[in-house]
Formats: sequence, structure tokens, C-alpha cells
Amino acid sequence: MIYEDTDYMGHQYFVCEGKYPDFQKWMGANDSICSCRAIPQCKNSYKLSLYERTEFGGQMMDLMENCPSVMDRFHTNDIFSCKVKEGNWLFYEHPNYKGRMYLMMPGEYRRFSEWGGVNARVGSIRRIVDN
Repeated sequence: MIYEDTDYMGHQYFVCEGKYPDFQKWMGANDSICSCRAIPQCKNSYKLSLYERTEFGGQMMDLMENCPSVMDRFHTNDIFSCKVKEGNWLFYEHPNYKGRMYLMMPGEYRRFSEWGGVNARVGSIRRIVDN
């Protein structure tokens, strides 16, 4: 995972092993990379719980597979908190895995700002699987 700002902040981009001769190959907005981190491999088990309110309040929705449209699946696209129980995931700003992305590793996220979100909007969700 590469980040435009230091300390794993700013726009995030998921890149697989390979060559990227320019920033457009990894869908970057510019050529600035100030921090990066390897994503640890996980066992082949994936599960997260999504909540419609902060602090894990409101209705809870479980997910164990890729979701190209949060709205189509859950009839909302505002995710205010989340518990990643197993596996590493990517939240995308828009449906069909487009827009800003956010790395979600196992843990509890009490509000969207804890995963770097500027608002609660999540358009799609994808598991990070080993190739």
C-alpha cells in the first residue's frame, strides 16, 4: 500500500508486485509517494461487520465476500463504523472499486475518520487476496 503523505496518510493506493513506470499505472493523482507499507498475508478467511452508526451502533451487516455495490447489497452506502474480524480489505469511495481507497486491517474502527475517511460514504468493498 502506498500513500501520498507521510505516516500513512493522504490518498492510498493498493499496488501488487510489479513495475510501475509512472503514477498513472497505479491510478495515482500525482507522482508523490511519501510512505508505504507491506500488507501482511492472512489466512484465507475474511469477515467484517459494518455498522450504520458510530461506535458500532444501529443495524449491523456482515460481509465475507467482495461487494461491488454497497448500496445494492445493503440499501445504504454510509458506513459509520466497522469491525474487521478476519482478513485485509479495501473500502472504495464509489461502486465497482473506483475512487479513493482505504486499507482495512483486522481491528475496530469506531468512526470513519479512524480509517482515513472524510465522510461515511463507502461505494464498494473488496478482499485483499494473495495471488
